[in-house]
Amino acid sequence: MSLYSHLVEKSPYEKIIETVDFIKHKTSLAPKTSITLGSGLASFADQIDVEVKIPYSEIPHFSPPTVEGHPGQLIIGKLADKDIAVLQGRIHYYEGHPFEHVMFPTRVLGVWGIKNIILTNAAGGMADGIQEGCFMVLTDHINLMGENPLRGANVDELGPRFPDMSEVYDRALNEKLEGILQKHKVDYYKGIYAAVSGPTYETPAEVQYLKQIGAGAVGMSTAPEAIAAKHMGLSVCGISCITNLAAGISKQPLSHEEVKVTASRVEKQFCSFLKEFAQSL
Repeated sequence: MSLYSHLVEKSPYEKIIETVDFIKHKTSLAPKTSITLGSGLASFADQIDVEVKIPYSEIPHFSPPTVEGHPGQLIIGKLADKDIAVLQGRIHYYEGHPFEHVMFPTRVLGVWGIKNIILTNAAGGMADGIQEGCFMVLTDHINLMGENPLRGANVDELGPRFPDMSEVYDRALNEKLEGILQKHKVDYYKGIYAAVSGPTYETPAEVQYLKQIGAGAVGMSTAPEAIAAKHMGLSVCGISCITNLAAGISKQPLSHEEVKVTASRVEKQFCSFLKEFAQSL
């Protein structure tokens, strides 16, 4: 054995297994559904009967978020009679993380045993008639982040080299979610999410381009996690909270403060329908 063999970097899959083992030693629960909470939406975690709450900084190979509105905790507990895992906040590509790090929590959840993953985000609306404070059920996405998150050596233990992306967002989950949104009389749209790298908000010209190629909302997350989840064969549902109208549509400069204010305004409604949806899975 080489004198330096202990310095060999762990493979991506070995890191995932190490993290899964760490989580399993922290909880007796075995959730099949997880929720990733986007900007300003972290308060949903208050709905959980918490068994354990683990800061990302304490989880092997997790990276803590640096953006306000993303507390950075893995919360495991009960939602009524259902075991649930909640990622309270996420890291973003624009923070300087490689996609391997951005995808890592999603991959850990999948290997741990999650089957249904609900991805939420705050987004800028651009579809005709869309208003801030409503929601958009993701039917598809356009990845404009400049790179595919699966670029590089394939992790064969997770999925195939060339995964099919013809239905990233599960139709059956979307139909179930829409039924609950209608029941709760929630204003919502169905549409395509454009994922951009950020951290700048888009220019009016870019927004017009995104509208022309079919996007209904734009944001700086979600697509990498959705691609990683689909690669693993998980069922994915995506929900955008339209926290502002995109540049050139909005009459005022865009700010992260506006995102937080709008998310706070619809917090009760968001928590109500998301709780029922997660319990139904």
